[in-house]
Amino acid sequence: MAGGVMQKSGGGGRRRRRGGAQPMSEINITPFVDVMLVLLIIFMVAAPLLTVGVPVELPKTAASALPAEQEEPLTVTITAEGTVQILTTETPRGELVAKLRAVAAEREGDRVFLRADGAVPYSTVMEIMGALNAGGFSNIGLVTDIGGPTLDGSGN
Repeated sequence: MAGGVMQKSGGGGRRRRRGGAQPMSEINITPFVDVMLVLLIIFMVAAPLLTVGVPVELPKTAASALPAEQEEPLTVTITAEGTVQILTTETPRGELVAKLRAVAAEREGDRVFLRADGAVPYSTVMEIMGALNAGGFSNIGLVTDIGGPTLDGSGN
């Protein structure tokens, strides 16, 4: 009689398929969550950069906001010092009509938003509105802040 050790064959009693590992029956969502968090961070950083950043003190009115459009609106700003800016580019008044005509030739719509500081005289605002009209923009929206007086005797 031989006193040897007998080993069990078969790898621990589990049967394995001939082609490799068995298919996984669970969905691993960790990569999806990682991608969504990265996209969230990108949008949180990029969203504030999409607004026009010229600081002006807009007058307050009781008017409601205009509906959104497909094309990004052109914004012309008159600062408290009287300088005129197309989007964020400062433009001398003598070149304003020529630049507006060039911009109007590239755009589909004729809508423009005029932002003017509350300290700017009315005559200056009207001069810029005339330049906008001469530059090819006949649909001019005046931008204000909400919360102003309603002038109907209800308080505010």
